[in-house]
Amino acid sequence: MEHIQFERRTWNHIRLHVLPTDRFKTFAISVYIGRPLGEETVTNTALTPFVLRRGTALRPETKQFREHLDDLYGAGFGFDIYKRGDYQIVQLRMDIINDRFVKSAQSLLQQGLDFVGETLTKPATENGHFRQKYVDSEKQTLQKRIESVINDKIRYAAERCMEEMCADEPYRLHPLGKISDLDRINSEQLYEQYRVWLQTAPIDIYVVGNTTLTEVEDIVKGAFAIDRKEDVSYLTSEPRGASGEVKTIVERLDVNQGKLNLGLRTNLSYRDDKYPVALMYNGVLGGYPHSKLFINVREKASLAYYASSRFDGHKGILTIQSGIEMANYEKAVDIIRKQLSAMEQGEINDTEMSQTKAMISNQLREIQDSAFELISFDFNAILSGKERSVSGLIEAVEQVDVPAIAEAAKRVQLDTIYFLRDQKGE
Repeated sequence: MEHIQFERRTWNHIRLHVLPTDRFKTFAISVYIGRPLGEETVTNTALTPFVLRRGTALRPETKQFREHLDDLYGAGFGFDIYKRGDYQIVQLRMDIINDRFVKSAQSLLQQGLDFVGETLTKPATENGHFRQKYVDSEKQTLQKRIESVINDKIRYAAERCMEEMCADEPYRLHPLGKISDLDRINSEQLYEQYRVWLQTAPIDIYVVGNTTLTEVEDIVKGAFAIDRKEDVSYLTSEPRGASGEVKTIVERLDVNQGKLNLGLRTNLSYRDDKYPVALMYNGVLGGYPHSKLFINVREKASLAYYASSRFDGHKGILTIQSGIEMANYEKAVDIIRKQLSAMEQGEINDTEMSQTKAMISNQLREIQDSAFELISFDFNAILSGKERSVSGLIEAVEQVDVPAIAEAAKRVQLDTIYFLRDQKGE
């Protein structure tokens, strides 16, 4: 397997990460800007990229902004907002074709980085702040995005389980913020917090493609002129354990199918040496169609329409999601608990082990086929302070045995049971 090594440099308290390679026909550009999840900032931060994508000082009208992407041979541009551990992350992404495949008078990498830098640092303004019409319009857009989560009851139940489980932690906050905050946000206040965000947030710029670190640094110096005073890194903390008695939350809404979600504290994280064991634990328990939850809860017992688990390595939290008939709540909780107990007892067969290792290894190998997946994998090291390689992680997963999973399972603590059910019944 090819060894992937990003080259790194810091300029103006911004970290640059460049992977020189001719494997891809495009340049992949990603800019990550982080901020600790907080009540006072979460909605402002979520709204900011929506406003930034409306126009820049050079192209203040949204039509001009979008037409310029067409001029760049149909370059793709977008953003994501998500949380990793107790941080809210905004990621700007651009995919632009390599100059070798088109006739361009000016470097397309330079034009791409200039565009991303312009979008981030030179927004369209009026009277020294964001354009009010853009802020008003994008507040509506953000509200619809948040409402779409509420209307999707699978996602809603997952979010509500985390809210209850992490009621006194920043992780309870949704990365898109809160609808109740939107009314009080205006263009002046949003612009001021945006300036503070750029000056104080950890910023990482990634480029993958046929280039060099020196070339990227030279372009970035002109494209990302920000007044920054000091280096800012992501702070890491040890995973939190369960507080004691399991919390049980039952919420009633107008739903036809019950949503049963469980939140568990694994006491393991990405930076832990046992992280490969945690991946295997999640995979055997509920990560794949051959897993215990899928086979025993859904297939054999026919108690669930879906049953799976998900592990957040940056927070050390594992969640179980299932859709059940209202009357099957007690049976479903009981059989899920039995699967957790089986993991502790090491009741894991050879097929579960071999198929899980194969699935995890295949997923990791596929990372090398995508520039943006390579970037995302590397960014885990920036967030956690723990460097890993794809090949090293595959090798570590292959070495995991049943006793190691059973030992990890004994550290897993059930914290919260959340059940979303109908408004009728007992």
